Amino acid sequence: MSMRKVWSCNEWDPLEEVIVGNPLGARFPTADPSTRLAEFPDRSMEEIPQGPFPDWVIEETEQDLDTFVAALEQAGVTVRRPDTWPHEKEFSTVDWRSQGYYNYCPRDILLVIGDTIIETPCVIRSRAQETFSYRKMLIDYLKSGAKWYSAPQPMLLDSLFDVDLEKPSPRNDEPVFDAANVLRLGRDLIYLVSATGNEFGGRWLQTMLGDDFRVHFLKDVYYGSHIDSTFVALRPGLVLCNPARINDETLPEILKQWDVIYSPPMENTGQHDAEYLNKSIGSAWIDMNLLSIGPDLVVVDRDQTELIKLVEKNGVDVLPLKLRHSRMMGGGFHCVTLDIRRRGSMERYFD
Repeated sequence: MSMRKVWSCNEWDPLEEVIVGNPLGARFPTADPSTRLAEFPDRSMEEIPQGPFPDWVIEETEQDLDTFVAALEQAGVTVRRPDTWPHEKEFSTVDWRSQGYYNYCPRDILLVIGDTIIETPCVIRSRAQETFSYRKMLIDYLKSGAKWYSAPQPMLLDSLFDVDLEKPSPRNDEPVFDAANVLRLGRDLIYLVSATGNEFGGRWLQTMLGDDFRVHFLKDVYYGSHIDSTFVALRPGLVLCNPARINDETLPEILKQWDVIYSPPMENTGQHDAEYLNKSIGSAWIDMNLLSIGPDLVVVDRDQTELIKLVEKNGVDVLPLKLRHSRMMGGGFHCVTLDIRRRGSMERYFD
């Protein structure tokens, strides 16, 4: 029997194949109610940055990703990249028109659970066709025996985003969520209810996965967007948490069975000026977003010296690399990757 091409059950098993994003042609998502809710809830529509990301940002990001890819390949990991896509082209439904966004963050739009790849029903309209740039790979994985499903395509009507901007999560009119709202811990998944995922989305995921899996909802903790700068599961029994969002009260019940370490404050946050930060999609915590090559090796932003020390103190080696524009582009090392294959088996780690 040939080796499975798609198999990933958690965030830490030894990595064998990964998709790394492509920053070419990236642009700010179209200013509309979905983008405002998900990325810029504190702005008026007119204040949302528009057009392509600056050329120099794209060039430096491509250089950083090339270095990252070389390091992954050096570690024995197979790397694939999505096609460059004409994100500037307009597309529409009967209700709205949009241009594309980017395919820099495969983590946001595709969820791998075991031998299954799920195209998730993303919140931002500009992402509605983003998985098309991965289509050749998805067809290849399907032919290799993987299961490939797509969530119900959301309509993303204006009314979905008509919510309290103090707690900006889309209304439960239809299931919507980004794949990066989900933390995979074997047969248990933690699902963040936020601006990029409503409760209905998590319920759809539970229904689709069936009784062999448990989806645990995390609510009223962080509305910003994704879960991977709030929790990082380093290995069974050890989770890294963001102290600005998680404490004894907000820690999910199941994680109380594990050792919890808290990230030190992010360093080098003063490296960008106000104009740069005004266009930035990622939060100040984006560089907590690390990628496990295995339970004993992780890729961490090289400027985070205190975080590196903490991780090493807990018996995990660090490969220090850099994504200079993780903040503007809204994606650290976990966001810009999608682990397609890790060794290991589908386990239940919690009672």
